[in-house]
Amino acid sequence: MSDVAPVSNNQTSEANGQANSGKQTSWFEAMAGAWGKSLDRQADKVIDRIDNMSENGDKPSDVALLSAETFRMQYLSNASHTSLVSTGTALDTLARKQ
Repeated sequence: MSDVAPVSNNQTSEANGQANSGKQTSWFEAMAGAWGKSLDRQADKVIDRIDNMSENGDKPSDVALLSAETFRMQYLSNASHTSLVSTGTALDTLARKQ
């Protein structure tokens, strides 16, 4: 039996935005999908800030808010990368010990 238990697509479809196809996905893929969804939402916030600046000019307060959103995007991106790499490495180590 695998240490990476499959998760039904019903549990992961919300995390990765896919329709229910009956396909089983691992919890690792579900975690990656959830990170992707979070990054997509943050990217939308950055785009909204850019659009706001395009329409209203680049006031210093708008530039500061855009900077805050881009730093948040960078933080989320680094956190997702770190968690996926760390988890993948741990799964690799577990697979070798079996």
